[in-house]
Amino acid sequence: MKIAYFQSVSSSRGYWLISAIAGAVTLAGLIGAHHMENAGHWVTGMSNQVVWGVPHVFAIFLIVAASGALNTASIASVFGRDDYKPLARLSALLAIALLCGGLAVLVLDLGRPDRLIVAMTHYNFKSIFAWNIFLYIGFMFIVGIYLWMMFEPRMNRFTAQVGIAAFTWRLVLTTGTGSIFGFLVAREAFDSAVMAPLFVVMSLSFGTALTLLIGMLIFWINGATMDPALVQKLRRLLGFFVIGVAYLVAVDHLTRLYVTGHHQLEQFILLEGGTYTFLFWGVQILLGTVVPAILLLLPRFGQHRYLIAAALLVVVGALAQVYVLIIGGQVFPLELFPGYAVTSTFYDGVIADYTPSLAELALGMGGLGLAVLVTLIGVRILPFVPVQMVGENQD
Repeated sequence: MKIAYFQSVSSSRGYWLISAIAGAVTLAGLIGAHHMENAGHWVTGMSNQVVWGVPHVFAIFLIVAASGALNTASIASVFGRDDYKPLARLSALLAIALLCGGLAVLVLDLGRPDRLIVAMTHYNFKSIFAWNIFLYIGFMFIVGIYLWMMFEPRMNRFTAQVGIAAFTWRLVLTTGTGSIFGFLVAREAFDSAVMAPLFVVMSLSFGTALTLLIGMLIFWINGATMDPALVQKLRRLLGFFVIGVAYLVAVDHLTRLYVTGHHQLEQFILLEGGTYTFLFWGVQILLGTVVPAILLLLPRFGQHRYLIAAALLVVVGALAQVYVLIIGGQVFPLELFPGYAVTSTFYDGVIADYTPSLAELALGMGGLGLAVLVTLIGVRILPFVPVQMVGENQD
């Protein structure tokens, strides 16, 4: 299957407008990180109880989505579906860009980014965090080689083999990210064997939604439209991925409800958690799962505007899901001595307070802005957009 590609049109007003917006959001993130670095983390909503704030929510979202963004390229090369091949290059670029954005947020939110070299040269191989450093770096390396195989005609024959390696690596990467939480036995909301498969399915959902949104944005900038048949296939895939995430979320909560020791946690998240309960039922379940599933899977909502709305709702629901998981899991008090009553003046048995600061929000959004900016620069420098999809814009 021969496909011609072209570079993004730099003279397009849309290109410079979106680039300026993405650049401004990225700059705001850097300013927020600088403020937190200079003033200290006391200017954030984080505390001794909540050590991972909103920046980590965005970082985990972007890292998980990066794995899923490679889905289109994997379907084309690993599963031999040539109809997905036109978007394979853009899919791989998005995977690298999203991972760059997520890792940038992580590095700037560490509190001591100047000690990054220490973290990169001294490893505790009993720590899942150390494992993930190799997974993230390895993912970028393999996807970079994957893109080389796609771009260089002489290397095209190796695309399938490298695609299989990238597909395997992304599964391991997402499993490792989910295991960060699954292995944290001290936190009731994290300690679960379901976390690893849940994060794998989450990556498929988040990544496909961002592929559709950013992909359509890139095509719009160039006065082009994506192949309607391919869009419909991605639309149905996203719908099934959304249902898959909902299924594993239900399994996780039903498992905890079955265990008497987790009833207080479930009561907090599902019924009495205030903001966290609202985010779970109102945003994650209703807006991020039920409404998108209806818009994506019912034929009567096949128009582009419904697809864009559904993908946006999936992203909003994804952020709410990660927020409830990470922040809600930390504000719920630790059970230091299971089976024993413990009282002290140091927040034992007390639901912690957390209100994100503007600097945290700016840093988190800055990661997303950086991912879009990297994508825009990439499509301007190298031919990522398939010519065969160029046509008149459709309403």
